[in-house]
Amino acid sequence: MNTLTLENVIEYIEDLSIEEQEELFDLIKKRRIERRRSEIAENAKKTFEAVEQGTAVRGNIEDLKSYLSADEEE
Repeated sequence: MNTLTLENVIEYIEDLSIEEQEELFDLIKKRRIERRRSEIAENAKKTFEAVEQGTAVRGNIEDLKSYLSADEEE
């Protein structure tokens, strides 16, 4: 089995033309953006579900600090 190391990948990228490198970087950037959008959408879905189920915790920053510090003490 032939595994690629990060160093191998970098060498392959360096062998590409400047145009190909730019195209690759643009593609990677777009895929990272899409992945982040998916994560945000999933978090929003879970938040809406928690609100609908009445399990969402609401409050101000002080409430949040108290809530988080109570979790640490347990």
